[in-house]
Amino acid sequence: MRDGYRAGPKNRWERAALAGLCAWTLACGDSGPSAPPGDASRDDGAASPESVEGPPVRGDWLVLHLLADPENLNPLTSSDAAASAVLSWIFPSLLTLDDETLAQRPVIATGLPEVSEDKLTYTFRLRPDATFSDGRPVTAHDFLFTLKATKNKVVLAPHARNYLNSVKGAEAVDDHTLRIDLREPYFLNDLVLGGLSPLPRHYYDPDGLIEDISVAEMDQFDDLSAEQKERAEAFAKQFNEDYHRRPMGAGAYELRDPENDIVTGEKIVLKRRDDFWAPGDPKRGDGWVDRIVLRVINDQEAKLVSFKSGDLDAIGLTPLQYQRPDTNTARYKQRADTIVTMRPTYTYIGWNQQREIFQDRRVRRALGYFVDKDAIIESVLFGLGVPVESPIYIKRAEYKRDLPAHVFDPAKGKALLAEAGWRDTDRDGVLDKEIDGQRVPLAFEIISNSGNDVRKAVGLAVIDEMKRAGVDATFREIDWSIMLNKVKTFDYDAVILGWRMSVTPPDSYQIWHSSQAVPGASNHVFFKNEDADRILEEYRTEFDEQKRIVLYDRLQQILYEEQPYTFLFLQKAITSWDRRFAGVTWYDHGGTDQNEWWVPTDRQKYTQ
Repeated sequence: MRDGYRAGPKNRWERAALAGLCAWTLACGDSGPSAPPGDASRDDGAASPESVEGPPVRGDWLVLHLLADPENLNPLTSSDAAASAVLSWIFPSLLTLDDETLAQRPVIATGLPEVSEDKLTYTFRLRPDATFSDGRPVTAHDFLFTLKATKNKVVLAPHARNYLNSVKGAEAVDDHTLRIDLREPYFLNDLVLGGLSPLPRHYYDPDGLIEDISVAEMDQFDDLSAEQKERAEAFAKQFNEDYHRRPMGAGAYELRDPENDIVTGEKIVLKRRDDFWAPGDPKRGDGWVDRIVLRVINDQEAKLVSFKSGDLDAIGLTPLQYQRPDTNTARYKQRADTIVTMRPTYTYIGWNQQREIFQDRRVRRALGYFVDKDAIIESVLFGLGVPVESPIYIKRAEYKRDLPAHVFDPAKGKALLAEAGWRDTDRDGVLDKEIDGQRVPLAFEIISNSGNDVRKAVGLAVIDEMKRAGVDATFREIDWSIMLNKVKTFDYDAVILGWRMSVTPPDSYQIWHSSQAVPGASNHVFFKNEDADRILEEYRTEFDEQKRIVLYDRLQQILYEEQPYTFLFLQKAITSWDRRFAGVTWYDHGGTDQNEWWVPTDRQKYTQ
């Protein structure tokens, strides 16, 4: 998932994965607290602070970590994990998932929607007291605006737009009643529509450029009149360009002073609203701390130093850091509590099929045989990982468990390359092949984001093995924002990245459907397969779980055979947090709701 909609947050690192909305977020790789059921292990090391009696109190700050600056803070066009980590505090949704049951419960809505028998009409009733951070009321018209902005084909939000394919129209029955009409049922509509977060129309469209264009008309964008299209395009240009650093939402926290509260490469500061419409209600987003400070530290060692010195309140440790003596001392354990979990995020190598050398699936399959997943998990992750062969979360019923492991087998890789016509004809140690009359070497660059030691180690190990086989592969680390732009525009050969997955029913359309193989969308390896498209389309309208399992069984077989990615591993997350916080609960789904974290008065260290 890239993260387009702001589903009700559970744990601020993994809220999208738990909600199952837009269930794939491009992950820069910082380890945050998350886990599937049954995979959490506690590493206390020292007694937790004495239990605190009485209700939570307000005050103090929560200082968190970002590995990179967000790509941007536009609530629709941003798609990276860093942006999601910021925006999830600012944009609450109609509904969210209950921490105990994972059933939906209301946030801005007063209750669950009324759903027609044919599942083609959803009616939500809104809290009349909900307001945006400027004090203006949240109305059904703001949700209409949000739908129109997302449906606008010129708005750079294809990752969000594809989840609204079934929406054909919407109406504000009155200021606090929203009706959404669908052209066809979609089995995740309860989650997708419930995950809608309102954008204030008066703020994001101050000139009313799309005010009189209906959702139904925007849904048929190509049929708009010339005058309507001109206004829709003018709105999109302004929306795409003008809101990268100044989001406004209806959440309990706001970016109050962008000029001073965003310092590139250093920090983003969010401040609690004194006028929040659901005071003292963490389940609707009101946290107990006065500020959320997200510090940007593009170095794993510097991050750990900052945590140990008290400048960060929660961090993800790398496997190497977790094994080291300095995170296992009595002093460290006295200050920090730590938990090890399996997080639903997989790492992969993506092969850009716009590059001719990767268009032959035999080449993609062959390159996978030079990747020793087991050795990487042992030597780089210290055993804190699980190899995977599929993009579906391994604890989901849809996961295809009988896929044979794509094991390390250099001899088989060499044989496949030879079968595909790659031989060292000029005896320079690099395989080559004649393509369109030109002798082309099997040479390419693998990129990944700087600051991620695990991906760097994977990249170096992989290219070393490939070079032994006559593949001239190189590896380069790139700043997150620069790398993300390269990925979005297909300006790369191969990439090591990660996707967050849904622990609720998945929808892989965003990643694998051919319609998403466009600049800015999520099918950045340019994978196109007619059978996969048909399955992805049929799956979305199938309400029978067993039939969906059969469909995804075939989809995973196709991906296994085609190898658009070399799927690597799920990595366990190791999270430490400051023991001064009370109210830290890890739920069975593996997450924690940081809105519930609070600091007793005598332990508070920051003031307003």
